[in-house]
Amino acid sequence: MKVIYDEAQKKHYPGFFLTSGARAPNPERPERADILFAAALRAGLTHEVPADFGIAPAAAIHTPEYLEFLANIYARWRHIALASEEVIPNIHPDRRDGAYPLSAVGQAGYHMADTSCPIGPDTFASALRSSHAATQAARLVSRGEAAAYALCRPPGHHAFRDLAGGFCYLNNSAIAAQVLRERTPRVAILDVDLHHGNGTQGVFYERADVLTVSIHADPVRFYPFFWGHADERGEGAGRGYNLNLPLERKTGDEGFLAALDRALSRIQAFAPGALVVALGLDAYEGDPFGGLSVSTPGFARIGGLIGQLGLPSVIVQEGGYICDALGDNLVAFMDGLRASHAVARGVKS
Repeated sequence: MKVIYDEAQKKHYPGFFLTSGARAPNPERPERADILFAAALRAGLTHEVPADFGIAPAAAIHTPEYLEFLANIYARWRHIALASEEVIPNIHPDRRDGAYPLSAVGQAGYHMADTSCPIGPDTFASALRSSHAATQAARLVSRGEAAAYALCRPPGHHAFRDLAGGFCYLNNSAIAAQVLRERTPRVAILDVDLHHGNGTQGVFYERADVLTVSIHADPVRFYPFFWGHADERGEGAGRGYNLNLPLERKTGDEGFLAALDRALSRIQAFAPGALVVALGLDAYEGDPFGGLSVSTPGFARIGGLIGQLGLPSVIVQEGGYICDALGDNLVAFMDGLRASHAVARGVKS
């Protein structure tokens, strides 16, 4: 299996994070990529730098209005007297059908859901290269490789079509799924991050060609709060094509794996031609966010069960923050996935 990654993804270096009203260092630091990349190599993956696909893969998911905003907002922000070092919203519309403002301040509020996605001088370029990693991994799988790992940093699953949030700017998992759709009529996305993949759900909520399934900490008292509840099933043509499996805080291996069984059953009923795994390692018991309690051996079991599907698979890195076991958790997941995936695909052939 290949790990797709470019060092340019590290240039985005957010300094700001507002949590429960208090300013703190942003945990989505470049060192995350160093740890995960070293772990991928330790797991036996081979490195490949993604090609430059330009803006087209992102434009298949995100609105041109939003992409224009991301590309230009930092330069515009620097012209504001006394502006912060990074673009940080201070006002938000109460609905999405209001007027679209001309001001940089107003557009920041319109296109940024919260204060955990500050935009600096290298944010858009890094996010674009992250989307290229997802695109290349998906193209490899579309062309016959069994699986590929897109080491996406910054992550993406909280980004909607026209809205950044939760450390995310471009929705890499959605971009990968759309690339896979070029070769197969149905694609499933399985999100195992600690936090609900609200942006991914939003992108596909009215579509029947992409099944979205998310296992996450119950949002009733946890980010992203407003999405990720069990009664969200999709709308219009997408009704019945979204499944949320919220878990109580501190749920450990057995509870997570029970939810995973339900998730995999739903995916099998959809009969997709390919799978995107939005891989969050922040469900770990020692992750700084402390929402769930999955162990390192638990990640091996999660990978093993997913691999048993035998589907062509794109693994897209989402969350998972700096702690002693971050790299070990990735190795455990990859070892479990690759072993069972090889067996499943061997049986099918």
